[in-house]
Amino acid sequence: MLLMTRFQSWKTFLTHKLHRLAEFLVLQGITTAGNLFYGFLCVRILPINGYAKFAVVFGFLGSVTVLMDVGVTNTLAPLVGERVADRQLIADYLASLRQVAHRLFLLVGPMTALVFPLIVRKQQWPALTVAAMTAIILFAAWFARVSATYGAVLILRRDRTRWYREQMVSSLGTLAVLLVFWAAHWLNAFTAILINVSGIVYLSQAYFFRARHLLGTHGHPTKRMCKEIVHLALPNSTSTIFYALYGQFALFLITMFGRTTAVASLGALTRLSQIFVLISQMNALLVEPYFARLPRSRLKANYLIAIAAAAGFGSCCVLLAQFFPELFLWILGPKYSHLHHEVVLMILVRSIGFVSGILWTIHSARKFVYWWNNAAIIVVTILIQAIYVWKVDMSTVKSVLTLSVINAVAGLAVYIAVGVYGFVRGPRRLKDAGSEISSRETAHA
Repeated sequence: MLLMTRFQSWKTFLTHKLHRLAEFLVLQGITTAGNLFYGFLCVRILPINGYAKFAVVFGFLGSVTVLMDVGVTNTLAPLVGERVADRQLIADYLASLRQVAHRLFLLVGPMTALVFPLIVRKQQWPALTVAAMTAIILFAAWFARVSATYGAVLILRRDRTRWYREQMVSSLGTLAVLLVFWAAHWLNAFTAILINVSGIVYLSQAYFFRARHLLGTHGHPTKRMCKEIVHLALPNSTSTIFYALYGQFALFLITMFGRTTAVASLGALTRLSQIFVLISQMNALLVEPYFARLPRSRLKANYLIAIAAAAGFGSCCVLLAQFFPELFLWILGPKYSHLHHEVVLMILVRSIGFVSGILWTIHSARKFVYWWNNAAIIVVTILIQAIYVWKVDMSTVKSVLTLSVINAVAGLAVYIAVGVYGFVRGPRRLKDAGSEISSRETAHA
């Protein structure tokens, strides 16, 4: 009887998990496929000069979007914890998140308007073109931040089906519009950019209205909650800011020192990293909520399994690129058929980054966030970059990607050290943010 009860319990558990995984793979797989086709069509269709603009805009947009958030959205799940049924609490935290985000936008926006024209100065694009690119980046970054904030509510309230569906509509919708513009011979760098931005705007509004429906109440920001958000995000903020810049550092270097051809080549290679997007999105959707709720007694075994699975997937991708680079180059098209060695380097960088991302997600979910690890990553990376840039010609794609591999390995080593330290010393305590946090956590333990 006991054996039958355990069997039914495990059957129910596995059925639920497999259903969630299948839903993720199908719906998010369609979304990722749409994004992949969109990006690779732009690589193949746009001329090199046009694709260079496309790559620079969305590369810079990725950094600006992160800088306008600095990890504050990621604090929503840990701060709410198991109280996902308390809609007023979620709404209040959401309102407090908005207040913090608005202040970040007022800081990052003017900086973007000043820095972006300096980075693209060597490309000798017309001033009006650069101004338009800057405006597009700021506009899209605002809506991308809105999408991340309100999308987090759908995840907390376990409305994953709607989360997936809106992503899919945005992806397939922009792909359909792109094909129409291509067939009508209206496609150029700016129409391709604006079509993609329209998908970002749609997604932000869809999440906004769905989150309001799910919560059914208006939130009220409080100083205490803002303080909690900042306190939890602050230890990771230095590394978040750093990686927002470092994540596109290769593109920044090639834009500042290389020719337009090199910019387009690196942008095309970066598109290959989209193979990691589908599985990386499991971090926020499945990995973080799972490990945030996981009992400590089961943490170590599940931690090791997750890391082994990530490392195995990354290794398979690197071996595929090493022995069959033509497969990847065929996807990029004949304009980029000479990038054999660069393909391997790009996949290696993304594979290492994928493992680091899994580690970071789990550490954040378990509050393994400390000041020293961020300082270590920043110091080590800056030293490596300074020495490498000083010694090596940074105008070629190969040299820029080699630097990225070295930095990725150094970062992974630090994340491994953080995991060991977290298991030995335990999670970071939040008592410094005020007694309210510890008392509330005790009340809901």
